[in-house]
Amino acid sequence: MKISGSNSVPLPKDRAYQALQDPAILAQCMPGCETLERIGDEEYAMKMKMVLAAVSGQFQGKVRIADSNPPDSFRLIVEGTGKVGFMKGDGLLTLTQEDATKTKVDFDGEVQVGGTIASVGQRLIDSTAKLVIKRFFDKLAATIAQS
Repeated sequence: MKISGSNSVPLPKDRAYQALQDPAILAQCMPGCETLERIGDEEYAMKMKMVLAAVSGQFQGKVRIADSNPPDSFRLIVEGTGKVGFMKGDGLLTLTQEDATKTKVDFDGEVQVGGTIASVGQRLIDSTAKLVIKRFFDKLAATIAQS
């Protein structure tokens, strides 16, 4: 499944880039994320709970940052497995300065799900992915506003 879109972050581009790579901020803003711990250079162990219609479960996996080009772009690679299936995602995030205090973040990637979680249907998975991304950026904006 392809996912793409854009959101604005209320920070200058260099600070937005740093925030999007800060594991404490990411853990706080990712819906369902319980832990995100550094296990290597630009690699993190993740535990999260995913709820999709009547299917829910705990996922463990990794988040890896690749192809870093500060402060313009980076690739985010996410893999997780749990009792209800697996998910893999790979996306390129590109940052563009909109004005002195705002940065546009474009994302373009692909997500794959399998197992029981895939049985809920493509349309529901697609709409849930869009909702999770929106919640992430809304929480990121609120977290930035508090700091």
